[in-house]
Amino acid sequence: MVASSSVGLALLLLCAPAFAAQLECRVASVTRGDTLMCLTVDNRQELIRLRGIDAPGRKEPFAVRARQHLADLAHGKSATVHWTYRDHHGRIIGAVWVEPVDCPGCGHTLDVGRAQLASGMARRAQRYASQQPVEERYAYEFEESEARARRTGLWRKFKESSQAQAGQ
Repeated sequence: MVASSSVGLALLLLCAPAFAAQLECRVASVTRGDTLMCLTVDNRQELIRLRGIDAPGRKEPFAVRARQHLADLAHGKSATVHWTYRDHHGRIIGAVWVEPVDCPGCGHTLDVGRAQLASGMARRAQRYASQQPVEERYAYEFEESEARARRTGLWRKFKESSQAQAGQ
């Protein structure tokens, strides 16, 4: 009996997702379209890199718009960060949830990384997709494919470049 319960416990631990931490904070600033600074309840600053997305870098098209869009969604708001690890720069890699502007009192129900994808202000970071929970990964894939289909945000350039080629 002891051996079978030990085996069962071992299997449960192997199948369980990695321990996920949760951080409550206030978004103090947005540094990029996929990175923000949070201030914790004990006044510690934490740099948060949004898990599963990659926004344009500083010198790339849409970088300013992506940063501004994330700021519009999250700056100054209380947030919940769901995360599992820090990267080699010490940043927390996680999903940031805030209260949507159009739903006061709803709580932290808006995943800002997913919102960045839906608006075309970021692309999925496929290289790190395996580090996302499965449900989150599929939701992010869906949002990116919808933004591509609508040719919105950074996906607009493909529409414009194909129109330019057709006119030549």
